[in-house]
Amino acid sequence: MKVAVIGSGYVGLVAGACLAETGNDVVCADIDEDKIARLNAGEIPIYEPGLEPLIERNLEAGRLTFTTEVAAAVKTSHVIFIAVGTPPDEDGSADLQHVLAVARTIGRSMEDEKIVITKSTVPVGTARLVREAIEAETDIPVHVCSNPEFLKEGAAVDDFMKPDRVVIGVESEYAARTLRELYRPFVRTGHAIMIMDVPAAEITKYAANAMLATRISFMNSIARLCEATGADVNAVRKGVGSDSRIGLNFLFPGVGYGGSCFPKDVKALVRTMREFDVDESILQAVEDVNETQKTTLLHRLVERLGEDLTGRTVAVWGLAFKPNTDDMREAPSLVTIEGLLERGARVVAHDPVAMDEARHHLGDRIEYMETNYSALDGADALVIHTEWLPYRSPDFPRMKAAMQTPLILDGRNLYDPGDMAEHGFTYLSIGRRPIEARGGASKDASRVGETSPAGAEV
Repeated sequence: MKVAVIGSGYVGLVAGACLAETGNDVVCADIDEDKIARLNAGEIPIYEPGLEPLIERNLEAGRLTFTTEVAAAVKTSHVIFIAVGTPPDEDGSADLQHVLAVARTIGRSMEDEKIVITKSTVPVGTARLVREAIEAETDIPVHVCSNPEFLKEGAAVDDFMKPDRVVIGVESEYAARTLRELYRPFVRTGHAIMIMDVPAAEITKYAANAMLATRISFMNSIARLCEATGADVNAVRKGVGSDSRIGLNFLFPGVGYGGSCFPKDVKALVRTMREFDVDESILQAVEDVNETQKTTLLHRLVERLGEDLTGRTVAVWGLAFKPNTDDMREAPSLVTIEGLLERGARVVAHDPVAMDEARHHLGDRIEYMETNYSALDGADALVIHTEWLPYRSPDFPRMKAAMQTPLILDGRNLYDPGDMAEHGFTYLSIGRRPIEARGGASKDASRVGETSPAGAEV
């Protein structure tokens, strides 16, 4: 099948490469000349496990091409995916200008009947706007569909190749048959292709992300209650998650969600609900809890070391919003680091893959280290934001020897509090009792008296 994917960002690249892998003739089009030149040279602009060899293999086989000629890609393809960005507008609603610009280009360029699919995350009613934009430019029949993506960054290739489900919103049986054929290779193990009306498909994407975000904010609220009462959030999580109606997924307490999906999708759904006069208070609370949770580690560090951090060195492990990606959009690490810099701290950071991306956000205001251990030299505290595998079983004696003060603030609950007590760390995690370093653990005894009482709440 001849397929065009308009937009070569995260979603477009994964969709284009995976569709080419199953034998389709795929052209990915983007107006960013530099990005297309890099892709044609085999240089992948994002970090996503498994994507680079997939693109290289299909480029070599001739099933995948990259171009800046959007009109030409439209003319030569029967199925066209719109996969451009939909960033949040100032009021939180999704900005559809790029989606509708592509729709107008499709209308001006198409010479025969097309199936046009919104792959970008868009609010309910967008397919209608896309249809209107196309039909304003042409009288040729067009089938406009919604096919939301449910990709997890860090596992996107596997998610596309082996999906839990494929959701397709259609207006015609012809489009339904065509898209069933396109997706058949990905559901051979029995996972469902769900055909529904277009508005239902558009809402499904936002509803799914909002539900996952709700679980995260809910568990973070419970973690605060655990801290206030002395309960262990891990025990609570297991007790709740063992209920078959609930399950354990997305019930991990932490420093809040980030990335390109949950923050903007929750905001957009809140905005949509307001437009339709539907009570949005649950989702507004989800967002409010998350924004507060992102400040947790910063506030706890300030409680321990004081408001003025001039002369203090803080090590940061993990910059990406989650492991297995270099994405730092809405990353909790940015909230912590900006707060540290405002208070005069020296910030020394490490991330296995997100260092270049961090430079785009933070420039040379922080220091970047090649290894996680080198970031600890002389540190007054270590703050952990991302649960990368190399951070999970570190050399604790080496860490303690390198640090000025053995203070760890763990935003992902990577370590066992009992182990941290044995190693002599002051260890603050999420929803668990704080562990205080044993006497004499600090290299600078003058600083010990500056810490706040154990268990002080923020």
